[in-house]
Amino acid sequence: MKKALIFRGGWEGHEPVPVSEKLAGMLLRNGIKAEIFDGVGCLADKNKLTEYDLIVPCMTMGSITEEYVNNVSFAVSHGTGIAGCHGGMCDAFRNSTEWQFMTGGQWVSHPGGGSVEYTVNICRGSSPITEGIEDFKVISEQYYLHIDPAIEVLATTRFPAADGHHAVNKPVDMPVTWTKLWGAGRVYYCSLGHNADIFDKYPSAGVLMERGMVWAARK
Repeated sequence: MKKALIFRGGWEGHEPVPVSEKLAGMLLRNGIKAEIFDGVGCLADKNKLTEYDLIVPCMTMGSITEEYVNNVSFAVSHGTGIAGCHGGMCDAFRNSTEWQFMTGGQWVSHPGGGSVEYTVNICRGSSPITEGIEDFKVISEQYYLHIDPAIEVLATTRFPAADGHHAVNKPVDMPVTWTKLWGAGRVYYCSLGHNADIFDKYPSAGVLMERGMVWAARK
């Protein structure tokens, strides 16, 4: 059986415990057993990290040392996948540009707060991850991210959906979910997942997250 490392913590508003358990359940259905750790201490041994098929961060607004980021980067570049959702991966460590480089993006805003209705637009034929999934609406935080132009975009959302200083600019299609490569490793991100129940409320969101993690796990 493949194995994953899930580490969690940070801002409690993103429900790191329920989200980590939800993601662990998705992985187990696909033959990947997750070990869950609180905090970043589990990132101290880079060689140990390479023994995992997948790393799943569930930590928002945390802090991390350069050594620990380099350890994760080393493992992913050697074939360990990394996958995460919402702020748990792409707002995990605001102090680390290397983390943002590896994961493909960084949260900067969610205009309208947590109750905006918006459409997730699937990029047809972009990946087996999106196969059979139609566009769908959600009510949640609509993430505005700074992104790596090297990412492969699987789904987008149109901004602006809410008023704000940004609304005077032309509408833009912001990536919701993407893949990229980091050395020999695969990277997957989905901006949905503000709360653990979003994957049950919107089944297509759950399918995207589950398939994405499985895709990212070591080939």
